[in-house]
Amino acid sequence: MTGAAVAGLLAGYGIAIPVGAVGAHLVAVAARSPWRTGAGAALGIAAADGAYALVAVVGGAALVPLLAPVATPLRWVSALVLLALAAASARTALHAHRAGTPAEDRPVTAPHRAFWTFLGITVLNPMTVLYFTALVLGGHATTGPAEAAVFVAAAFAASASWQLLLAAAGTLLGRALAGARARLLTGLASSALITVLAVGLVVR
Repeated sequence: MTGAAVAGLLAGYGIAIPVGAVGAHLVAVAARSPWRTGAGAALGIAAADGAYALVAVVGGAALVPLLAPVATPLRWVSALVLLALAAASARTALHAHRAGTPAEDRPVTAPHRAFWTFLGITVLNPMTVLYFTALVLGGHATTGPAEAAVFVAAAFAASASWQLLLAAAGTLLGRALAGARARLLTGLASSALITVLAVGLVVR
């Protein structure tokens, strides 16, 4: 059990710590929202990672040939979704800046909506399930239902702890950069980063 827990923690942190487009968007959303909204978004990402960990330990080697033909289309879909998010984020930042809307009067995304939105964004990433499958095939396979459950729970816990840390950092960033110009620049910088990372999904 200990081995499965350690493997799950390493797997969860391994996929969560490299901050990509979803992580950047999480920080940006948390920076302009209450903590509970950022936490909902963080748990949505972790739920997707946990679900993919479950799929990996259940499916194992059978997943690779099934995912290979659709990996490229999924990357394109993921890139298009991220580009749409980048455009929406930039538009929101510009609109709020031009309208001079105070931070406390801006519309807030409900935590449950943030959860499902970020769950959907993360699920679109085929690299996540391929990552977990590679770990399983590379020697982290579980030997029974109990070890599989421990592996999945540990992977979810690791991802959740990291994503919640990113959400907290975003919340603190939003409080520190409370000025209208600072929030505009933060929003535009986040949109630019998401755009670059989205393009990187399809040109690598």
